[in-house]
Amino acid sequence: MTEKAGRILGIDYGKRRIGVAISDPSCVVAQGLQTIGYKTPPEALTKIEEIVSTYDVSEIVVGLPLTLRGEAQTAVIKTNAFITELRKRLDIPILRWDERFTSSIAESAIRDMGKSPSKHKEKVDEMSAILILQSYLDRRGHSKSRYDSQNDE
Repeated sequence: MTEKAGRILGIDYGKRRIGVAISDPSCVVAQGLQTIGYKTPPEALTKIEEIVSTYDVSEIVVGLPLTLRGEAQTAVIKTNAFITELRKRLDIPILRWDERFTSSIAESAIRDMGKSPSKHKEKVDEMSAILILQSYLDRRGHSKSRYDSQNDE
């Protein structure tokens, strides 16, 4: 894969929507970008490719929905399939990142704003992507991800 300087994209993958966050140019702060609604996986992949091109993305971090015990379930299999397809289309590093608790933290933040998470699912997905990306940015350079062996696939 080609190493280049650029922004980092954070993704909260879901079967109907994908929350997307982008780093600032110095790769220190995550900000929400959008939530992608899609009907087919190829449609979602095309939208991600457009974002990568538009924002000069050099790396992608995809949240891995592990259980509280750190185990993989059906959602992890689907997320891994999505990552495999992304890797076929893009020549940049695509990493898995533990996303446990991001959705519950995002839902809590929505409630703190006086809104219903069930009525603002797109915002929950976007906030989850921000949390995934920000946790990666915060740990980047300080320690290796515990998923490095999986990321080499």
